[in-house]
Amino acid sequence: MRNPLKRYYGQGDLHFVTFSCYRRRPLLGTVRSRDCFLKILDQVRSKRSFLLLGFVVMPEHVHLLVSEPAGSSPSIALQVVKQEVSRRLREKHRLSSETQDGPKFAEAQTEEEHFWQRRFYDFNVWSEKKFREKLEYIARQPSKGGG
Repeated sequence: MRNPLKRYYGQGDLHFVTFSCYRRRPLLGTVRSRDCFLKILDQVRSKRSFLLLGFVVMPEHVHLLVSEPAGSSPSIALQVVKQEVSRRLREKHRLSSETQDGPKFAEAQTEEEHFWQRRFYDFNVWSEKKFREKLEYIARQPSKGGG
């Protein structure tokens, strides 16, 4: 039986979230994939009305410092981001594989279809001290994005 995660939403806290690529593979290790992720993150941020206060995109995982979306939760916003990034990057990979090697990727019904690990880590940032701590943590990461 799975251990359900406790999420604490609705208090107006900021959230430090971390999520990983499937099996920590470096699926965000190219400029193209990072740019795609950031473009989609910005689109969802704008549409879902949440603040993005800090971020770092590394080849195999992402850290974000975000506010709660208006009338929603970070879980919903992250679900939208992850689904759209996965769909877009898998489609680009499938198309490039077909032009180079034939339709191998499209036929493979294996773990290659997974882009993200299923869950994400969420830490409620409830104080100025924790806010600074999380921003400093993001800044210390080997940045491939910005913060």
